[in-house]
Amino acid sequence: MSETAETRGPVTRRRRTTITSTKQTKRQDAGEKPPPFSAKEKAADKVQKHASNNGNVEKEMGKSAQQQQLTNSPKKQRSAVEDINDRLRCHNLQESLLSSASGYSNYRGILNWCVVMLVLSNARLFLENIIKYGILVDPIQVVSLFLKDPYSWPAACLIIVSNVFVLAALYTERRLAVGTISETTGLILHLFNLTSLLIFPSASILTMTSITPVGGVLSLGTYTVLFLKLYSYMDSNKWCREIRQAKAKRMTRSYSCPIVAQSNGSAVNTNVSYPGNLTHRDMYYFIFAPTLCYQLNFPRSPRIRKRFLIRRLFEMLFLMQLLVGLIQQWMVPSVQNSMKPFQEMDFSRMVERLLKLAVPNHLIWLIFFYWFFHSSLNFVAELLQFGDREFYRDWWNSETVTYFWANWNIPVHKWCLRHFYKPMLRKGVNKFLAQTAVFLASAFFHEYLVSVPLKMFRLWAFMGMMAQVPLALFVSRFLNGNYGNAAVWISLIIGQPIAVLMYVHDYYVIHYGSTT
Repeated sequence: MSETAETRGPVTRRRRTTITSTKQTKRQDAGEKPPPFSAKEKAADKVQKHASNNGNVEKEMGKSAQQQQLTNSPKKQRSAVEDINDRLRCHNLQESLLSSASGYSNYRGILNWCVVMLVLSNARLFLENIIKYGILVDPIQVVSLFLKDPYSWPAACLIIVSNVFVLAALYTERRLAVGTISETTGLILHLFNLTSLLIFPSASILTMTSITPVGGVLSLGTYTVLFLKLYSYMDSNKWCREIRQAKAKRMTRSYSCPIVAQSNGSAVNTNVSYPGNLTHRDMYYFIFAPTLCYQLNFPRSPRIRKRFLIRRLFEMLFLMQLLVGLIQQWMVPSVQNSMKPFQEMDFSRMVERLLKLAVPNHLIWLIFFYWFFHSSLNFVAELLQFGDREFYRDWWNSETVTYFWANWNIPVHKWCLRHFYKPMLRKGVNKFLAQTAVFLASAFFHEYLVSVPLKMFRLWAFMGMMAQVPLALFVSRFLNGNYGNAAVWISLIIGQPIAVLMYVHDYYVIHYGSTT
């Protein structure tokens, strides 16, 4: 057993590694050791192994190639068919880019082209004006308009006297707060004070010969703003007294808004409750604040941004000089040349003059809007740390006339909603009648600010404002989208120069018609 095991042990181990011939197996079974391999036999064995391995690889590659051919041949066929179809077909179902059904909205290049054309056309007009009239800009003339009589300064004196009406409203509210006068008496005193705010400056302007139209517009504008502010002051304090009476206690902080104080950026909650707001400091902060609606605690910005303040101041100074230069150089000659066609009633020349005046008038109006509503009001708001800076909205996208009037002058719009429109709706007035009443009040103030300084009453501004009511109905019913927006722009570009020419013509006829 041991011998057979010894002879079989090496044999079994060799079968794992080599494959021998029959002679070798016999020798191994007999217990003889195999002879050593020669060099030729080793080389032949290597060649045989390599050949067998190559054969297996070729078989596997052949199988994979067949599989790839089977899988890729339909794809190649499909791609070839699609390539041919692409060659044959070059049209698709689609709309033109300028068609509304295409959904295309990227007109940035066209907008840039419009800006370039506008600049070039206005540059040509400016050069034509310089060649025809020369340099007409004269800052001394502007100063003389404000200070025609430097020893009396009637417009400045009128503005200083307005403090009497401000203090009268404050002391009336103090008496109402402590109950020394009744609500009826307080209402009568407020109405008398507000009526005097409108009558006193207009009577002074109409009787004084030294005051200029420009000074009259500034003083009347100041008194009109004070009228709206003091009316809001009266209403807001009245609501505070009603709340105090209804709850039998003073107004708590839930009825007031926190303010963020001081220039160092620290937040200090110093909420004011009624009647603690009836102070000179509170009153004059409201008078100078860029808003027409009073509330006990205004939102406040944390600090004064000096860079922002300097930018707004630079814009104010630069745009003011630009406005004066455009009026003297471009507006005044166009208006003067328009008088003869109006006197002769030459309709074609009147239209030509009107269209020629429309461009500088509209450009001046746009610059004035930016100067007043953005630069000036933001400058005052930053100086007083007034937090609500929404002085205008996107009126340039207006698709209706009502949207324009509700968004181009937010302080006036808020006042009309709070103190005029919504109270009328609460009393049961129809919505359309309430809107018409708002336009009627706006028409009155437009005529008041133009006719009194010019010392003539023609109602052109009043009729122009009241014409907005049927125009608003027409645009809202028959024009939508871009057509409505175009109608709004046309009314702004054409409507204003018509009113300007009407007033200038009448003023020219009244003051200079007899000498020509």
